[in-house]
Amino acid sequence: MADQVSSQTFFPVIRYRDPDAAIEWLGRAFGLSERVVYRDDSGTVMHAELELDGGTIMLGQADSAGWMGGGEPQPLASTVSLYVVLGDPDSHHDRAVEAGATIVRELTDQSYGSREYSARDLEGNLWSFGTYRPPAADD
Repeated sequence: MADQVSSQTFFPVIRYRDPDAAIEWLGRAFGLSERVVYRDDSGTVMHAELELDGGTIMLGQADSAGWMGGGEPQPLASTVSLYVVLGDPDSHHDRAVEAGATIVRELTDQSYGSREYSARDLEGNLWSFGTYRPPAADD
């Protein structure tokens, strides 16, 4: 797998206060699988890659001094969220609910043809899951 080159060009990166708990919970609740985890000498997650249906997110340890000049993570105040395309949002929603995800937008059929829902992860980051797939850009 490490030799494969991804066609994905945007990689969301999330900093977690407890990245080990996030990796476990994101797998249980949202079905993300661990691709790779790099740790420092003390065992702290410095960089991890998780995937779902060919898409990858990256995550690591939040730094109390901020990340790249920023501050502590404030997911409830953030304007950033993740949207994940999947084929069966109904069963995905049920899995998330069973794992204790906070559902902030119930499973709904949208006027633009998507079926989707939104949830907060264990540290409050906003994730949306649905069937909407933007059309390919014209060449």
